[in-house]
Amino acid sequence: MLDILNLEKQFGGIKAVDNVNLHVKEHEIHAIIGPNGAGKTTLISQVAGELMPDAGQIRFMGRDITFMRPAQRARKGLARSFQITSVMLPMTLLENVSMAVQSRKGHSFRFWHAAANDRELIDEAVMALDAVGLSNRANRVAKEVSHGEHRQLEIAMAIAMEPRLLLLDEPMAGMGQEESMELVAVLNEIKKHKTILLIEHDMDAVFSLADQISVLVYGKIIATGGKDEIRANPEVQQAYLGES
Repeated sequence: MLDILNLEKQFGGIKAVDNVNLHVKEHEIHAIIGPNGAGKTTLISQVAGELMPDAGQIRFMGRDITFMRPAQRARKGLARSFQITSVMLPMTLLENVSMAVQSRKGHSFRFWHAAANDRELIDEAVMALDAVGLSNRANRVAKEVSHGEHRQLEIAMAIAMEPRLLLLDEPMAGMGQEESMELVAVLNEIKKHKTILLIEHDMDAVFSLADQISVLVYGKIIATGGKDEIRANPEVQQAYLGES
C-alpha cells in the first residue's frame, strides 16, 4: 500500500530522515519506534504531505504522491492524527466528526438547511464514533470528556475521512494504562478494515498492536521485522529498548 524509497530530509546540518526505505502492506499495523529526536514525526509529516522531502519518493497504492499537497493526499485516502489533539472543544463529539464528514464530501453548510438535520451526514458521523467506542457520548461537549476520549475522537475524525491508510502520531500520548488498553482494543478492531502507520512510545501498545516494526535512530532505519525479531535484535536493544 505504501512504499517509501530513499527518503531524505535535512534541517541545517542535521539529517532528520536519512535514506529511509519502508514498505507498508494493506491491513497491517506498521509501527515506527525510536528515541526522541530520531526523526519519526518528520517522516510521518512527509508521508502526510506537510513536509516536502529533499530527496526520495513516496508511493501510495502504486502512485507517486511525493509532491502532492496534504489535501490531495487526503482525497487519495490518507488521514493523519497528531501528537497533540486537535479537536473543537466547544463542539460536541458528533459535531466534530460531522465536520470531518463534510470536509470529505467537499461542501460546507448549505443555506437554509441545518447541518444537524442532515441525516446522511449524522449517520456517517455516528458510525465513525461507534468505530472508536464513543457513539454513546456523541452529544457530549468535547471539553467535558477525558484526554483519552479526545484521542479516540481525533481517530474518529480521521476515520470519517474514509481513508485507506491512517497515519497515527503517538495516539497514546498522555494516556494512563487503562485508557491505553482501551485504545489498543479500538485500533485492533480498526485494523480489520484500515491500514495503519503508527508512531508510538508505549512499547506495550506497540507489541500488542504491530504486525511489523521499524526502528528509527538518528534518521536511519536500523531494523525492520516482527515483534520477536525486534525484541531480540542486539542493535535495537542497545539503541532503544534496553538490555533487560
